Amino acid sequence: MTNKIFYDSYAILEFLDGNDSFKIYFSEYGGITTLYNLMEVYYITLRDQGEDKAHKVLELLRPIIIYPTIEDVEESMKFKLENKHKKFSYTDCLGYVLARRNKIRFLTGDEGFKNFPNVEFVK
Repeated sequence: MTNKIFYDSYAILEFLDGNDSFKIYFSEYGGITTLYNLMEVYYITLRDQGEDKAHKVLELLRPIIIYPTIEDVEESMKFKLENKHKKFSYTDCLGYVLARRNKIRFLTGDEGFKNFPNVEFVK
């Protein structure tokens, strides 16, 4: 593994919930994520823990946001179409493509990605 990783929404939420399996990826790795992943994390945190906590999480993760290119959007939607039977979200497809482009692993607990290359699958 490299010392950098892409955090999908699942991974961020599991870490915030105290899942020990994810701690190492946030303490010993640098990571990136998208604004779209943070939208998902913000919504779930807002719903479950309130606005103050959601805002703190958003501010904590703001420095690791990366932004996709038009080419990333095209590639991620091709990936989504190729894997339409898996019913991946747009956000997950984009994250997976960005991880590949940045030559880092895609950290997730989503069973659909379990046997894909370039995935760090953790439950």
